[in-house]
Amino acid sequence: MVPWRTVPPTYSPCTKFRRDLEARVAGYFDVSRRSRHGTWRLYLKTAILMIWLAASYVALVWGATVWWQAVPLAISLALAMAGVGFNVQHDAGHGAYSRHPGVNRIAALSLNLLGGDSYFWRFKHNIAHHSYPNIAGSDDDIRLGPLARMSPHQVRYWFHRFQHLYVWGLYALLAINWQLFGDFHAMIRPGVADTRVTRPRGWNLAFFCLGKATFFTLAFVVPLLRHRLMPVIGIYLLTAAVLGLTLAIVFQLAHCVEEAEFRIPTDGTGRIDRDFTAHQVETSVDFARGNRLLTWYLGGLNYQVEHHLFPKTCHVHYPALSAIVETTCRAHGIAHRSHPTMRGALRSHVRWLKRMGRKVDAPIGPVSPTLAFSPPET
Repeated sequence: MVPWRTVPPTYSPCTKFRRDLEARVAGYFDVSRRSRHGTWRLYLKTAILMIWLAASYVALVWGATVWWQAVPLAISLALAMAGVGFNVQHDAGHGAYSRHPGVNRIAALSLNLLGGDSYFWRFKHNIAHHSYPNIAGSDDDIRLGPLARMSPHQVRYWFHRFQHLYVWGLYALLAINWQLFGDFHAMIRPGVADTRVTRPRGWNLAFFCLGKATFFTLAFVVPLLRHRLMPVIGIYLLTAAVLGLTLAIVFQLAHCVEEAEFRIPTDGTGRIDRDFTAHQVETSVDFARGNRLLTWYLGGLNYQVEHHLFPKTCHVHYPALSAIVETTCRAHGIAHRSHPTMRGALRSHVRWLKRMGRKVDAPIGPVSPTLAFSPPET
């Protein structure tokens, strides 16, 4: 059980590994003379994704007349929305999309178009998740309430033994939650785990209201001008479910797998017994690095280790940085973990879900590298 904390955890002092890694990566950009921000490839990809998004929406609302036309178009729309989130909003939210802050701010607002809110996302993702990955009580991304158990430091209930079967339904609700409920709840009671959040004001509040109004208009008002209520609701639920599944699975394959480590602060100190950079490597796992099409679509999020180490660097550089990161990890005795395929990562996630649902699992305390690689109990 995670003890209640009001102050976020801290890390051990910086080590030589971090300094060496940053020096090697800086050397790569100096020699190649490339910008750490987005390049023409990212901006071309943005155009392709936006055209895909707009074409799917127009075809769905104005072209589909029967269910067998609407269903594939709804799935296409959901995948396009996820693609925009992975590639445009995500990089922009980290300040990696462009060297110009104003461009990043505009691109980050694409999340508002998708039904979320860039202001609250920054606290939930950039701060709560990136600062404290896989730390129960601080990383909100591994908290699904009592319905699922993602960390050995979370309370186990008897029904968790079935979570590897029903958790996919929870993942499907992800987008519906933040589109219809989560952001409004955050406005009433701001705060992410033990990360403090203030209510948005000024332009942030204006963008919140305008974004929600735009999303509800596109999702419900415009379709209702051409279609009946129940089909509109049905197609919305299908689109949101596919979007939620896509987003949730990509995240879970990078953090909630057997090879990733989970930690909590040492009792009485609030400190994680690891330096920040090593913790980022050991709580993240890459997958399918050799799949160029998947890397293109996911915005490099299959290079999760590299992303957590250099979140302000555009994802188009992750394949090149991966070799540098892995070599540096090996030189300092730190395990850089990766699944060769997405299928392998998915299997590891299912095994982890089963393991967390059993009565006998990891002891309460930081998960060691040996334990992280040990097979599930039988």
